[in-house]
Amino acid sequence: MKLNGIVRWRTAGLLLAMMIIVGLPYIVTLSGQRDTVRANAWVIHSNEVKALTYRIAYVIHDSEAASYRLLAGDATDAVRQRAARAANEATELLPALHAMMRDSPEQQALVSALESSVNGRIALMTQAQARLDKGDAAGARQSLRDGDDLFGMNARISAIVANEDNLLTERQLIAGDQATTGRVVLSITALAQLVLLMIIVIMSERQIGQRRLAETREGRAVLRSQLIFQAVREPIALFDESLNSLLVNNAFSELYGMDAGQRSMPLAQIGEGAWQDSVLLQRLKDVLLRDRELWDYDMIQRTVDGMDRHVVINARRLQKLDTDAPTLLLTVSDVTTRALAEQQVNDLNRQLEGKVAQVSDVNRELEAFSYSVSHDLRAPLRHISGFARKLEQHLGERVDEKASHYIDVIGGSAQRMALLIDDLLVFSRLGRGALRLQAVDMQSLVEEASALAESGAPDRRIVWTIKPLPMVIGDENMLRTVWQNLLGNAVKYTGHCDVAQIEVSATQGRQGEYQFTVSDNGAGFDMQYADKLFGVFQRLHRASEFPGNGIGLANVRRIVARHGGRVWAEAEPGHGAHFHFSLPATDLAGSQTRDKA
Repeated sequence: MKLNGIVRWRTAGLLLAMMIIVGLPYIVTLSGQRDTVRANAWVIHSNEVKALTYRIAYVIHDSEAASYRLLAGDATDAVRQRAARAANEATELLPALHAMMRDSPEQQALVSALESSVNGRIALMTQAQARLDKGDAAGARQSLRDGDDLFGMNARISAIVANEDNLLTERQLIAGDQATTGRVVLSITALAQLVLLMIIVIMSERQIGQRRLAETREGRAVLRSQLIFQAVREPIALFDESLNSLLVNNAFSELYGMDAGQRSMPLAQIGEGAWQDSVLLQRLKDVLLRDRELWDYDMIQRTVDGMDRHVVINARRLQKLDTDAPTLLLTVSDVTTRALAEQQVNDLNRQLEGKVAQVSDVNRELEAFSYSVSHDLRAPLRHISGFARKLEQHLGERVDEKASHYIDVIGGSAQRMALLIDDLLVFSRLGRGALRLQAVDMQSLVEEASALAESGAPDRRIVWTIKPLPMVIGDENMLRTVWQNLLGNAVKYTGHCDVAQIEVSATQGRQGEYQFTVSDNGAGFDMQYADKLFGVFQRLHRASEFPGNGIGLANVRRIVARHGGRVWAEAEPGHGAHFHFSLPATDLAGSQTRDKA
């Protein structure tokens, strides 16, 4: 293909060179002829201009001479006609002279001046004729003299003629230069013709050499292609339109037991019946007749080694360069090993699905157990609390300080256990409820949660820094619980600070997910116990120091995990804490952010 392109370009170059050799001299000769014709036309034009100018001067002077003869008493008709000819002929000759001077503004100005003089002299000649008709010969003679004095014409006639001679001289010089240029161009053209002819001869010789070299390289490329074709370990074969083998590689011959020296063999007879599948043969004929490619046709073949092999067959139609007959390119991929591996993977997947189902059943049983236990504990707890109150009422004034303390401890413990049961129920429901996914404005949730947390500590001084937060896709109520727990903890654990500093921010991670952070300057914690933070009922501080049940962060972790994210924390005792959680980003979440007002 590349060689054909080069040949086409060279042929086009030779044709262009021939056109230049033939056409350039013709163009130069034609240009020279045009220049000669133009120079002759300029000479004729200049002579016509001068003749017309002299004609105008002659007509005016002849009319004036006739007018003087009328003054002398020669009043014949011929003389009168001569006296009047200036008014008739000059008015026709002057526009013609103007038209001939269109290409020269300078000449146009001179002709306009000559026209003024001619019109003035004609007017005075007409005045002299009128005075003569009245018998005023002296006045008529004075008018003729005034015309010659006031409207001199000879200098303007001379200027027009001299200017036209100058123009003719310039044009002749230009024509001479053009003729010289034409001769130079013609000489260069002749030299270019010689050079082009030499280039054509040299290129022809080089083209012949390159063609021979290309043919040699093409032969070597064909040989290399055949070697590669034979070296490929995937069975490949080429068949004609009747599905007779044209070319097969060694892998195909070995797989189907073909004789390496056998050139043509029907496909149905290859491999001792391996290709006698009627559906496959019809599909291959469709590839040849209708140019339909065959992709990944799976089948089991028994090859000459007696093994059943799982193969994948691909076929496409090729067109020979030297004929219109189509050929079929057939490739065979032995995927027996892969099929066995896939079967093993499927078996493992089925086993894994069984394990997952078992784990799901166990999780459901555990959730049902926790839910049942939390409900079943409520009745005894109510009994304990109720009978403690009844005992206190029954004793009345007989209750001493120690008994009152015991009763208070029983009531407080019952109340605390009720709270633990409520928290356990919330935790259980978070694992069972379906997610109601929607677009969630995290900025609004944070503002709502911060206002709620601050309302629970009215006497505290809290400085909030809430940076712009994105929109996410999630369950709005569950994410509201996350923010309420994190911001509530931040307010609670900064209770010993004079000024609580709480900051909320969001960044985008390397994998596109959003990472939210709640930072505070509160009590912090020791990182060696960080793994206990998110466990159920796990606490790192005494209840007397910071109240709580230790289940809020467990709820946070469960909610974030159900949204496909994770939770982690960083802290140092006495220097505050940083709680982070991540959520997957979506197109909706990534395209909408807003600043805190």
